[in-house]
Amino acid sequence: MDEAPVSERCYQCFRPMSLCFCEAIPRIDNRTDVLILQHVRERFHPFNSARIVKRALGKCQLIADYTQRLRTQRLPIGPSSVLLYPDKNAPLLTELPVGELPQQLVIIDGTWHHAKTIFRDLPQLWQLPCFRLRPTHPGQYRIRREPNAHSLSTLEATVGALRALEPDTAGLDQLMSAFHKMVNGQLEHPEFGSAWRRKEPGQSRPRNLPRSLMQNAESLVVAYGEATPGKPGENHRTSTPVSWVAYRLGTTERFSCLLRQQQPLSDAALAHMRLSLADFEFAVADDEFHQRWNEFLRPNDVLIVYHRRTFQLLRHIKAVQPRCLVLKSIFGKWRAGFRSIEELIAIESASLVNSKPNCENNSRASQRLDMAVALVEHLRTMYGKLQ
Repeated sequence: MDEAPVSERCYQCFRPMSLCFCEAIPRIDNRTDVLILQHVRERFHPFNSARIVKRALGKCQLIADYTQRLRTQRLPIGPSSVLLYPDKNAPLLTELPVGELPQQLVIIDGTWHHAKTIFRDLPQLWQLPCFRLRPTHPGQYRIRREPNAHSLSTLEATVGALRALEPDTAGLDQLMSAFHKMVNGQLEHPEFGSAWRRKEPGQSRPRNLPRSLMQNAESLVVAYGEATPGKPGENHRTSTPVSWVAYRLGTTERFSCLLRQQQPLSDAALAHMRLSLADFEFAVADDEFHQRWNEFLRPNDVLIVYHRRTFQLLRHIKAVQPRCLVLKSIFGKWRAGFRSIEELIAIESASLVNSKPNCENNSRASQRLDMAVALVEHLRTMYGKLQ
């Protein structure tokens, strides 16, 4: 039989038809419910193994989403649940007494970075008893990079856990055979190691990211400010703030304030900011802005802005100025060729949909705040070093 063209793809295993292994996946009647929390970037990865687990197990739920969204969901975690997580201080799952076997096993699926991020950012997982496995053989996930030789794929970890909890369950060996078929089929593929894992020219990774950018999300406040339009040849430091919006990551907290102006803004300035004169009915004086801004901030907050001129607006009206990070400077250390936040969003392929902080209006400030939030979450997700 002729090999199917690579363009033909199985949309169950997301592999080329010539490498499809769906028929080898058994149906397993497991007794322990398995809940897989999957980072959304793994959802359509062709080498993802959680998808195989979901297809094989009779009792299995797979929830794929970004960490921030998972945090706001009511996850279907039962009263008798344990978390399988490779914490070196966690007890071994194999040593759990028979009378204390859980009814549900919670597993995190993603890269090692994604797994640590999900565990760190989901308080619901902190309450669960945590157990680990002790692999007796190196992991067989040879088509993806792992932190060490004994790191296990989600499928290998799930099979190992079920073997410990319900060793008499049939089909686990067949599931491992299907996994080996996927791995070996890919290793034998003529293009593996070249086209499959080729690094695109021009890719780069950030250097020396600020550690404070990777701290607790709720201590990070992303902000954007609009100022009065300057006159030709006028120093931008003389501009006065018009609008100030901010968003606290990891929460739904949003700050939005218009400042009272000494002179009415021109129609052109209002159109540029996507504001109207009616919007300024509730504008506040500098003193009231100071009070509101102080109430919004927390002692250990780090302010994140796209351009340093945004931060200087706070200085202009003598408002509280937390520690500040400037996105343009951070990206500029390794990313060249962008002239605006819009261009940087396009270059980085940062998603605005997943980061939109519940805008109250369609003003230019709110839109650009969305962009800044998207860039911060993109940095934390894609490039952040584990703390």
